[in-house]
Amino acid sequence: MSRLTENKIVLVTRKSRLEELIVRFNTLSQAKFYVEHLGADFSDYLNEHDTYKSVIKSAENIIQQFGQLQVVDRSFLPNFIFGKNDLVIAIGQDGLVANTLKYLFDQRLIGINPDPKRWDGVLLPFTVSDIAKILPETFNNKRPISEVTMAKVTLNNGQSLYGVNDIFIGPKSHISARYTIKQGKDYEQHSSSGVVVSTGLGSTGWLKSLLTGATSITSEYTNHSVDLNYERVPWDTSHLFYTVREPFPSKTSTTNMVFGKITKQLPLILTSQMSENGVIFSDGIESDFLEFTSGIEATLSVADKSGHLII
Repeated sequence: MSRLTENKIVLVTRKSRLEELIVRFNTLSQAKFYVEHLGADFSDYLNEHDTYKSVIKSAENIIQQFGQLQVVDRSFLPNFIFGKNDLVIAIGQDGLVANTLKYLFDQRLIGINPDPKRWDGVLLPFTVSDIAKILPETFNNKRPISEVTMAKVTLNNGQSLYGVNDIFIGPKSHISARYTIKQGKDYEQHSSSGVVVSTGLGSTGWLKSLLTGATSITSEYTNHSVDLNYERVPWDTSHLFYTVREPFPSKTSTTNMVFGKITKQLPLILTSQMSENGVIFSDGIESDFLEFTSGIEATLSVADKSGHLII
């Protein structure tokens, strides 16, 4: 079979739970002892690992028939340079697809579910057996593409970070975050557990959890049922949501700006008043963070780029 393209097909993978345990405990036997000592089934780790590695191997064999293959582990994504015409395939859970998407600029991304019996995979519409069919259709522009609105945070020191599901701004540990919050003419001093900015794609994740918790607490505390009536937000929606976690009213902090929308015309601006332990990270990847300490101003807005998911 002749290659369909001379551009790279980048296959993004991640370490299995077993591999992460071996990194932590140095050997397979020590990892096994740790898991079984806690009463867990170590065979589940082995089965998951073997299935994942088998799927990756099958994917590599198929992809090499169509184009130039490059395999990249998730840990290298922050520093990896994608080619303009690269096609990207992520094999893993939904989180791997979201984490990959935020490092792309216009490149198309295909999500592959390595184990449909184990993972539901909202962002994983395909299995490894679909790759041979999906690649030619993608290269011939015969596959539909779902646009994904992203969030972006830009700091006054020049740094920036994208979020596919959400961006968190707040304390590194269980302490109160102190900051000012501003949107348009509205302005407040805040003391809270941080702010979560959610996209349409992330609306069924952290945002739904926050709204469900707030609704349930209100219902129980007031003894009046509150109907959330939650509806999924389209992935390509033109706005973001911001939610303040555990806002605390005091003599120096107010709580009028705790939930709202962010648009391109109306960004959200937070200015840190924390001398230490303030952080900003996206999509649950705490290791890839920006510092949010005294004097740093963070502007949250709809990103200047969108994700492109093959469906």
